[in-house]
Amino acid sequence: MCGIVGILGQGEVAPRLLAALKRLEYRGYDSAGIATLDGGRLQMRRAVGKLSALAERIAADPPGGSIGIGHTRWATHGAPSETNAHPQRAGRVAVVHNGIIENFAELRAELMAEGRAFASQTDTEVIAQLCDRELAAGASPEAAALAVLPRLEGAFAIAFLFEGHDDLIVAARRGSPLAIGHGEGEMFLGSDAIALAPMTGRITYLEEGDSAILTRAGAVIRDAAGRPADRPVRIVSPETALVDKGNHRHFMLKEIHEQPVVVTQALGHYADPAAGRVAAAALGADFGDADRILLVACGTGHYACHVAKYWFERIARIPVEIDIASEFRYRDPPLSGREVAIFVSQSGETADTLAALRHARGRAGRILAVVNNIESSIAREADIALPILAGPEISVASTKAFTCQLMVLAMLAILAGRQRGRLDAAAEARLVTQLAHVPGAMNRALSAEPAIAAAAGAISHARDVLFLGRGAMYPLALEGALKLKELSYIHAEGYAAGEMKHGPIALIDGTVPVIVLAPGDGVFAKTLSNMQEVMARGARVILITDAAGAAAGGGAETVITMPPADPFVAPFVYAIPAQLIAYHAAVAKGTDVDQPRNLAKSVTVE
Repeated sequence: MCGIVGILGQGEVAPRLLAALKRLEYRGYDSAGIATLDGGRLQMRRAVGKLSALAERIAADPPGGSIGIGHTRWATHGAPSETNAHPQRAGRVAVVHNGIIENFAELRAELMAEGRAFASQTDTEVIAQLCDRELAAGASPEAAALAVLPRLEGAFAIAFLFEGHDDLIVAARRGSPLAIGHGEGEMFLGSDAIALAPMTGRITYLEEGDSAILTRAGAVIRDAAGRPADRPVRIVSPETALVDKGNHRHFMLKEIHEQPVVVTQALGHYADPAAGRVAAAALGADFGDADRILLVACGTGHYACHVAKYWFERIARIPVEIDIASEFRYRDPPLSGREVAIFVSQSGETADTLAALRHARGRAGRILAVVNNIESSIAREADIALPILAGPEISVASTKAFTCQLMVLAMLAILAGRQRGRLDAAAEARLVTQLAHVPGAMNRALSAEPAIAAAAGAISHARDVLFLGRGAMYPLALEGALKLKELSYIHAEGYAAGEMKHGPIALIDGTVPVIVLAPGDGVFAKTLSNMQEVMARGARVILITDAAGAAAGGGAETVITMPPADPFVAPFVYAIPAQLIAYHAAVAKGTDVDQPRNLAKSVTVE
């Protein structure tokens, strides 16, 4: 979602703000801007589109000053435009804001009734107007900002900059992450550590409801009740910010190719492959007396949960319910207090998933978080937080986080099977050994990239694409369709293969490519029959299978061969072609692979 930076520095701040915003580009945005104080006077530069447009504005008319705030905006209220870009200003205050102010319409009407005029369509301008009203009534900048916060409903991270006060930034968070960076005679503010790590390795994460008053001398933090709060300073490695594409054309391709490495890291953290055991101490969960498992997530994480349902139910024989996070609390499921509720989120800040976790807290028996950011809100609010160890994922479309989520969920399923007496030591060792084979199998799957790219080039001309799979390949079909939609803007749908004859087969004609994910396993013959049904209607079939499946034939127009894999770990292997098809179709179409339109990396609003 949107990105915030703030710097109380010692030299010209505009170039540093721009560099920090570049490190937040992965979040997705449609406009950007900065505000600085030059001799105490507010200076603003804003532009629509990529940061290159803002950089041109700054180069043509450089704003001075050593203090400033910056923002990359993803439009929620008001179309992308320079007027709607952040910072938003009212009188003597400039504001940058992530999130949504849900009661902005009422606040706007109140302010307009007092004669205040609005320049933008944004909810953010309401914050600036409220703060300027407090200033006009005689409040100090700090008091004015803090007086505004209780009036706001919704999720936000906010930074305030005040004309005439060149040693002050006021910040606050509720539901959206914000971090403070500590320097030598300098202080920094950012949406996450990636923005700050090159400037400082000393980071303080604001907690839910915190506000902070920043000067070059340090930060004074207060909690949601206004009490002084002592938040720890954490040391963040500078490598956090050292993200580049390497030899790859896009971050997404780099991250696809990183998967054998990062799943190895996750495996090594949570299991001892040599001993054939998962590490109960590292996983920390107890499934022994659970009556069921709840899996809750959004988007790609939701499809990882669908794969995990097969694992938990087959390995541990424990019932599993899956919820889309945005529906969970509205469904208000009955909870017995004996559930293990597992919340899956790449960022750990996904608003719907965080809200679902809070709904379950105090009702479900135990709450686990499977996240990539161990300092995130979801991680901090869970009983147990399990990092997936994927490393920074810059591309908006999740790839390596998906397979690392799968790795952690697979080991949780093994642990549950052991704790519930469903796995003896030999059976556990067999499963752990299969997981240990995953990195090598993924590497071999990557070697099929030229064939996948050729098939994707043909798909790029299609208007509609269908993905089919059975068993654990069904969630992979859903994930493949999601990736293709996200990146190439081609309409794509994933179906359980057996469901084709119950309606979707009506869509089939000679213009519709059908991608069939079908390892040569126990349900291959059934899938092959479904494939024949669509081929009889003229569909162009791309069969992704292993050598055994390829040998069985079937007459597919294109066959892409994957390495053999036990059914337990096949989802890891078949994630590779699902991702690469979407990537290469997008490249063929010339879309923005790493930052698809209308999408954001961390969705911090409902």
